Amino acid sequence: MQKRICVIDGQGGGIGATLIKYLRTAYTDRVELIALGTNAIATAQMLKAGANKGATGENAIARTVVDADCIVGPIAITWANAMLGEVTPRMAEAVTSCSAFKILLPLFQERVEIVGIAKEPLPHLVQMVVETTIKEVLNHV
Repeated sequence: MQKRICVIDGQGGGIGATLIKYLRTAYTDRVELIALGTNAIATAQMLKAGANKGATGENAIARTVVDADCIVGPIAITWANAMLGEVTPRMAEAVTSCSAFKILLPLFQERVEIVGIAKEPLPHLVQMVVETTIKEVLNHV
């Protein structure tokens, strides 16, 4: 049975598209990649990058994460009203409350800094996620 990874992103979908591109290359068809966008542009970009399927908006995210084995996205997907208001309180609650393992990238567009996290460029973070973290998670979920 394929593991289901939900990649959540908003705004232009660049972070999610990068994640999906690298995940698809590393895991080919061994995982099901679900693109969940806070808006249609983000979803479209992630589908173009190689997601198996995609959906957009609050209800789609709240309903789909329930069946996920793993959720990957920027840390802001757990913050109500983040991404210029695109992350609704219901979306943030659905992500944080579901039983899926969450892998959150420390990328900050908000006025927040989490102390103790090294600032790395997106390609380095994605490489860590794909080569180490996802592999460990998929072996345990």
